[in-house]
Amino acid sequence: MHKGEIKTIGFLIFPGFPMACLTSMIEPFRAANEIAGQERFAWRVISEDGQKVISSAQVVFEPDCALDGADDVGMLFLLSAPTAVFQDPRKSQAGLRKMERFGCVMGGVSGGVFPLVRAGLMYGHRCSVHWCYEAAFRAEFPQIDAVDDVIVTETKRATASGAAAAFDLALQMIDRELGPEIAHEVACWFQHPTMRGEGVRQRVPMLDGSGPALPGVVGRAAALFASRIEDPITIGEVADELGVSSRQIERAFKKSTGQSPSLYYRALRMKAARQLVLYSKDSIPSIAAAVGYGSSTLLVGYYRTAFGVSPQEDRAKINGFRVQGNIPLPTI
Repeated sequence: MHKGEIKTIGFLIFPGFPMACLTSMIEPFRAANEIAGQERFAWRVISEDGQKVISSAQVVFEPDCALDGADDVGMLFLLSAPTAVFQDPRKSQAGLRKMERFGCVMGGVSGGVFPLVRAGLMYGHRCSVHWCYEAAFRAEFPQIDAVDDVIVTETKRATASGAAAAFDLALQMIDRELGPEIAHEVACWFQHPTMRGEGVRQRVPMLDGSGPALPGVVGRAAALFASRIEDPITIGEVADELGVSSRQIERAFKKSTGQSPSLYYRALRMKAARQLVLYSKDSIPSIAAAVGYGSSTLLVGYYRTAFGVSPQEDRAKINGFRVQGNIPLPTI
């Protein structure tokens, strides 16, 4: 794009999409235009068929056009829950691939990366995946290079893990088109303290809620637990890996988290299991195996303790929301 040209960005929204992901990109572009004193960014809200779309917050959006009328956009971002599907997959996915062949940069924010991959547009590309969806994403798309960076951009692709990351991506685009001074002023307008770029990893909430990082041996042990969900590791093996005793790990976890390392580890595995229950069609035995349990009975018992319902009840409840209100919950 030559300097001075208008960059038109399309946002393809699906029923139940998180509207924060939309406003987190449109508002920085609007502010950049005002600060620059010229229209350098334009945007179009698009739905598959041009009809109204209800967001996850029950706010109704009137799109500017249908997908087959969006030939003028230079970038297209998909915004959706991870369970989103096209009404007419064959036609719409072919439409996306045609846009890509004609030079459109394709992208996805949060759950929007799921339909983007299902359209066959991310093979051979790295993809930013929100930590809340990681287990479900890796289960459905094991061949895709999923990373926990907040943003991943390539020449013809751009993905962001969530709404705040989408804001960072918009700032990055503003920086590229209008320069760092305007990007910085836009960030200041919205009290956005730091513009995160490539290579910045997502901050995942700790299970005890104490902050972004666990101290010393606890943090290193937690990282080992997180890397061994499907193939569980024992506390003794963790101790050997870290060069400490099992007793030291037990004491450190009790002090930092108020619980034993085994309970902490089980909670991690249950969180991964719940992603698969809510965002995949895998059977309960398959989910049990994916989080390191040889018995689905064991999984069901721990799951009920963690969430108050069985995996089957949890899935039925969410599917009920989807059927009754066409709202895939929860979305990020």
